[in-house]
Amino acid sequence: MRIDVLTIFPEMFPPVLESSILARAAAKKVIRVRVHDLRDWSNDKHRKVDDRPYGGGPGMVMRADPFFRAVEALRKQKAKPHVVLLSPQGQKLTQKKAQALAKKPWLVLLCGHYEGVDERVRQKLAAEELSIGDYVLTCGELPAMVLIDSVVRLLPGSLGCEQSAAEESFSGNLLEYPHYTRPVEFRGMRVPDILLSGDASRVAEWRRLQSLRRTRAQRPDLTR
Repeated sequence: MRIDVLTIFPEMFPPVLESSILARAAAKKVIRVRVHDLRDWSNDKHRKVDDRPYGGGPGMVMRADPFFRAVEALRKQKAKPHVVLLSPQGQKLTQKKAQALAKKPWLVLLCGHYEGVDERVRQKLAAEELSIGDYVLTCGELPAMVLIDSVVRLLPGSLGCEQSAAEESFSGNLLEYPHYTRPVEFRGMRVPDILLSGDASRVAEWRRLQSLRRTRAQRPDLTR
């Protein structure tokens, strides 16, 4: 998978992209991530990419033209990418959505900032608009990192064990079952005997039941 990120804060990405699963996926050539400074496509001598909003109001709005020029320049290099605008107004990013995005060969992520992004980016440039939750962040860079991580870990070769992604929370609309490891007993709390039994079928049945119970207790909306 190829991922291009358009941002005015490219320096935020290396610590995340060069760590853990994302670094391993890049080293194994599962992904190729390129982070671009949106200011490189500004026609302003001071490299500005924002301006005052028409109609008045607080804050600054990111201009449409740098985003369009940047995406058009990237498109010359390859087939058409799937362009995603990160915004608190977008559809919520879910595991199902991450799975759909993991099937795309090329993603371009647009990171907003300031008061927002010119509406024409949303209307004509972005294929979809995504949010990571019902709250507002300072910029779109953090949601972009969350999206990258949620998608890349689903790609074959990214995880040490492919089964890990299949048994996580939200797979099959259920939260994941409880996990335990050594020691068997800790401060009066003991690992359930079923997990020590060595009976794979009974363990699987127990885990399924625990997933159902946990989902009904903590996220009943997932079972509706």
